[in-house]
Amino acid sequence: MKRITIIFSVLIAFIITTAFLQDKEYTIAQLREIYSSDVSKWPKPNLDNEAKPDFKDIGYLGRPVYPANNPYSAEKEKLGKLLFFDPRMSVSKQIACASCHDPELGWGDGKRVAYGHDRQNGKRNAMTILNTAFYQKLFWDGRATSLEHQSGFPVKDHVEMNQDLSLMVENISKIDGYKPLFASAFGSENVNLDRIQQAIATFERGIVSTNSRFDAFVKGNKAILKDEEVLGLHLFRTKARCINCHNTSLFSDNKFHNDGQALLGSKFEDLGLYNVTKKLKDVGAFRTPSLRETNITGPWMHHGNFPSLKDVIEFYNLGNPIAEQRALKVPDSLKTPKSAMLQKLNLTLPEQNALEAFLKSISTRVNKINPPILPK
Repeated sequence: MKRITIIFSVLIAFIITTAFLQDKEYTIAQLREIYSSDVSKWPKPNLDNEAKPDFKDIGYLGRPVYPANNPYSAEKEKLGKLLFFDPRMSVSKQIACASCHDPELGWGDGKRVAYGHDRQNGKRNAMTILNTAFYQKLFWDGRATSLEHQSGFPVKDHVEMNQDLSLMVENISKIDGYKPLFASAFGSENVNLDRIQQAIATFERGIVSTNSRFDAFVKGNKAILKDEEVLGLHLFRTKARCINCHNTSLFSDNKFHNDGQALLGSKFEDLGLYNVTKKLKDVGAFRTPSLRETNITGPWMHHGNFPSLKDVIEFYNLGNPIAEQRALKVPDSLKTPKSAMLQKLNLTLPEQNALEAFLKSISTRVNKINPPILPK
């Protein structure tokens, strides 16, 4: 049995080393040297014309920039953390921002879709707040233009926290323990919506990935990635075509694409960006999520219907087949085509496994923090 295991391991290593590139351009050893060096020396990515404008390759993420109209301060971040964990922001006084964005669950909630007020089920998967500082628009449909803007939506949503924003401000202002905290953060004890949103946004802007093994690798640590992960990195940029949407150091192009998952005519129907713009071309378009930390932020996709990364990879390998339109009443105008960048990939099983291994290399460990003691 031991001998069989050794033979099998050698065989897998051989497949990883040689089977992935039909043209035999590179060995794994060569890829290791290339990708742990200057990005200008990397192999040319497999890009469609649609992805070429403003394209930036993947790499080290770095730290966020705080906006001039809401500069960073430690006092503001502390206040924002308290508000983020405070269920008194909701009408029931039982639901906090942290209820759906739990630091021990990758700053998501681990559920297919979130549920909130009166245990109502939401319609979409609760996205992680990790690295949201780097997004240009927030939510799956991009309806918020900043973290400050975003923070009010869950509070007033009837399915989430179900609280009138003015009443939320009034409730927080009645808590004596918050007064010195607002004074430290903003110079006076006055509590208003702008200050609450600025404080929460300041806290959320600092929730950023620590260095992943991928980051260490591209900064020169050649040995930190396994051979299978190096192969996955190369496939990510070439044959697997992930780089078309998941580019930049965020692993997201910050754009919206129709991935064939509007699921028209089903109970999961979701028109995506169209709900915001009312433009037919935006039916089924959703914001490209970052793939950083993707290993700890499942289930995946806007509807949370993919329970494993293997499922997601297989779906893209098949070319994102659009589900049958089961309702004859769905207007033809809504049956917009999926993005032309989504094609069958013909990845082999070892290649799919290598791609999954690479995705795990851009994830870090789950961040466990102690919930703060709330003001009284």
